[in-house]
Amino acid sequence: MPRIKIGIVFGGCSEEHPVSVKSAREIENHLDAGKYEPYWVGITRSGAWKLCDGPDGNWETGRPVVLSPDRGIPGLLVLEDGKYETIALDLVLPVLHGKLGEDGAMQGLLELSGIPYAGCDVQSSALCMDKSLAYVVAGSAGIATPEFWTVRANEDVDPDRFSYPVFVKPARSGSSFGVSKVSRREELPAAIETAAQYDSKVLIEQAVAGSEVGCAVLGNDPELFAGEVDRIALSHGFFRIHQEDEPESGSENSTPIVPADISADSRGRVQETAKAIYRALGCRGLARVDMFLKEDGTVVLNEVNTLPGLTSYSRYPRMMAAAGVPLGELIDRIVSLALTGNAR
Repeated sequence: MPRIKIGIVFGGCSEEHPVSVKSAREIENHLDAGKYEPYWVGITRSGAWKLCDGPDGNWETGRPVVLSPDRGIPGLLVLEDGKYETIALDLVLPVLHGKLGEDGAMQGLLELSGIPYAGCDVQSSALCMDKSLAYVVAGSAGIATPEFWTVRANEDVDPDRFSYPVFVKPARSGSSFGVSKVSRREELPAAIETAAQYDSKVLIEQAVAGSEVGCAVLGNDPELFAGEVDRIALSHGFFRIHQEDEPESGSENSTPIVPADISADSRGRVQETAKAIYRALGCRGLARVDMFLKEDGTVVLNEVNTLPGLTSYSRYPRMMAAAGVPLGELIDRIVSLALTGNAR
């Protein structure tokens, strides 16, 4: 049986570039060479596409390559000496995080190409990337969300309109880049300025009193599989492991507990809420749904990551592994979903 020709795209122009490279390396370590013929495409921070042997330290020296948006010329176009070579692909696995990776931009290019791809489509990717829009849609589906406000980077904001603490964050970013916890009104202007470094649209969100929990979801509606629930135990601040100097060695202020140390009833409620959020936002393939579990049992949406980290220390693969799906099998399921639309 011929191997599946899979294009694995990683890197990218966002602040989450290093996380993406680490995710690709972890996939390389678990990819079944008997099933897949991988074509590694790294995108540099400046936006250059490189066909390389893998996401090692020298990948940026690879050959120039682009993904053809022309369905009559399917696959990759390797550019060399004024000519191009075509490489047909059966599937593209985007391993990109943040802007131009999981916000619908890459998905739009893949839609034009006509090549099947893993993960959420254009609409759900863009919707989940913008936390304020995700809150509006999820709220209309009856899902609890934090109270929130959106402001522009240069907008004059009255700090007395809020009750503290609040979280200030870029509306369209990930991995906690640009996020600040504001406990006093005097801290608000600086927090908005920090968030505005990553996005012109800034979200001010009322802090939710509760445990930070997450759920890995896999599948296409109506057949969804929920991994084990995790809980982030914080000593102070907020979860920001991807900004640690050595995240592989753990976090300075947080410990992920998998399975979460919560009751079976709460675990089931979190999983069902995660599936409801996934469906409401139109997700497919995979996503990690982050939530808050309040003392009264209410589950509140925090955010949805449509291309969650797959590094050795990332939450999504840990939750799936705890549910009996190791990364090698997880890759197989993600590929199957993209090719057939059915989990198996």
